[in-house]
Amino acid sequence: MINTKLEYPAHSCIKTLIAMKDTFKPLKTAVVHPADVYSLTGAIASAKEGLIDPVLVGPRAKIEAIARQEGIDLSPYAIVATEHSHAAAGIAVKMAKDGKVEALMKGKLHTDELMETVIEKENGLRTGRRMSHVFILDVPNYPKPLFLTDAAINIRPTLMEKQDIVQNAIDLFRILGFGTPKVALLAAVETISENMPSTLDAAALCKMADRGQITGGILDGPLAFDNAVSKEAAEIKGIKSEVAGDADILVVPDIESGNMLYKESRFLTGCDGAGIVLGAKVPIILTSRAGNSEARQASSALALAYVRKRDKLGIKP
Repeated sequence: MINTKLEYPAHSCIKTLIAMKDTFKPLKTAVVHPADVYSLTGAIASAKEGLIDPVLVGPRAKIEAIARQEGIDLSPYAIVATEHSHAAAGIAVKMAKDGKVEALMKGKLHTDELMETVIEKENGLRTGRRMSHVFILDVPNYPKPLFLTDAAINIRPTLMEKQDIVQNAIDLFRILGFGTPKVALLAAVETISENMPSTLDAAALCKMADRGQITGGILDGPLAFDNAVSKEAAEIKGIKSEVAGDADILVVPDIESGNMLYKESRFLTGCDGAGIVLGAKVPIILTSRAGNSEARQASSALALAYVRKRDKLGIKP
């Protein structure tokens, strides 16, 4: 069996984020349908680490049965009882909209089921920005953390949707205090081809950055993956760029390429990281339903640092 336990490298961004918890008040978080071992133990581990103050929203009997099985004392935590996962999503979203919680955490339910409630026009958590997911990956053989977007929410984003996806990732990078990111817009090749729409989008996004439609980052693309992360590969292909070989943020063309890239990185290099959804009124801590406890803690740490630093800077969601 492949070991998927988090092994943080020396330059670990996640390790740094978790270490920040002592300076922040835990994030009041609605845990949506924590009705299996992974989601409940992950939420409680994050609470014990001082990252979140959880409100468990879901079927009380199931939650309590899992707690007994795992030897978890639920007495310190609030439970909002619901009949099923759809009701849990609706109640959790309303709590966030009413300001009763500062974040959502996905439990044992499909991402689509949760996000359908989040994006409802009248009762959801929409802002003026397209929602998108950002992973932070601690890759053992890369000298710094890699941000990856969007591998979880937007299936085939349009050019204008990609504008928001890029801006969300840049804003997260800067709010966390990492400076000005180098953003690689990925495609299969580094040259523009009308037969590959992703290359046209990449070129347009770079020009949008030149014109101030995307701010705060240094963009280049299209770049193939090797050119984005390897200076040697970029030099061999004669690419002269501030971004090539030194990317901070990888922007994928669609959810399929992003999801495969994330899972390949996780299972073949041993890397893992944190992931949250941005662009809603509150961040959404979104991990795989099979994600381990460490992944949930890492994502909780990311959400906590993002919210507290954003509030300190006076930035509205």
